[in-house]
Amino acid sequence: MPARPPAALREQLLDADTMVADILKLVRCESPSEDHAAIARSADLVDEVGARYLGRRAERILIDGVAHLRWRFGDSSRVLVLGHHDTVWPIGSLLSNPAQVRDGRLTGPGCFDMKAGIVMALHALAALASTEGITLLITGDEEPGSTTSRPLIEAEARRHSAALILEASGPGGALKTERKGVSHYVVNVLGRAAHAGLEPERGVNATVELAHQVLAVAEMNSPELGTTVTPTRTEAGGTSNTVPAAASFTVDVRASSLAEQRRVHRELSALTPRLDGAIIEIVGGPAHPPLTRSSSAALFERINRIAADTTTGTLAGIAVGGASDGNFTAGVGTPTLDGLGAVGGGAHAEDEHVIVAELVPRTLLLAALLDELRHEKETSW
Repeated sequence: MPARPPAALREQLLDADTMVADILKLVRCESPSEDHAAIARSADLVDEVGARYLGRRAERILIDGVAHLRWRFGDSSRVLVLGHHDTVWPIGSLLSNPAQVRDGRLTGPGCFDMKAGIVMALHALAALASTEGITLLITGDEEPGSTTSRPLIEAEARRHSAALILEASGPGGALKTERKGVSHYVVNVLGRAAHAGLEPERGVNATVELAHQVLAVAEMNSPELGTTVTPTRTEAGGTSNTVPAAASFTVDVRASSLAEQRRVHRELSALTPRLDGAIIEIVGGPAHPPLTRSSSAALFERINRIAADTTTGTLAGIAVGGASDGNFTAGVGTPTLDGLGAVGGGAHAEDEHVIVAELVPRTLLLAALLDELRHEKETSW
């Protein structure tokens, strides 16, 4: 097995120019989640860059055609470092949004979410005197919901005492100490067709039934508890002179607690038709469990104690509605801190960017947290 980089090289790694060059290299290798060939090319490149800093190639894990990478260091399992190399951007996005640096901002598709986070993880690990007890897992399908990687993530989380998620930070560099749980549903309505002019009374109007159900679902909201239940896309009917025989709508649910996520699931599953002869079918359910403040609190306190001794200063913690793989690690009971990646903004948008000046300070902070956690003999966070 090749040796890890010598100490002199490790010191050079925490250099903004080096980190920027690595991020640009990864960003220029486009990796939309649904394109398995592109994901394979991206995995090859991440593996190549990782080998330079970590001293060896990753274990490549191929699940249903999706390439994931894992570096496991030592026999003990203390800290899981988690990221993803897929993006939401289609091939060709670099033409309109090139990977470049201007006025202290690094831009390009996927730079903020989250190829900069991958580079930060590699540089932080390479800066440590030892990586014993740390596992780095880089997955290839986070954006569409970690369809193939979720079992892998959850298995790794159960092995480790803490999980650090290199997703991009919140506004102003805030860490993500809470993430709502996410559920997705499709409500299918079956009615009966009839001629809308000649004998509409023979029909069972699926659009009317859909309207009743949309209103019933909207009543499941509980904003005071952090729960949003949102009917989104609808489809109904065929021709303009036919009583519609079928309709459907999708529902997006975000919940701050597992109890609320379960409550909404029960109520959605119990929907009943309002029109005689109509049939309702509910498809879907919880997709991501919540990442609660209790899961992140001790790790958040720990990193702020470290930050207080540096020029970084105290970090804010925020709750967000979007989910990440941190929801899965927290969901199996592993203490989890999210948003440890790049400072910047514009995730999934044309103005996606990373603030270059924040790369080294945040990577140093990550390295210090990793070094403390991997030395812990007992779980105390």
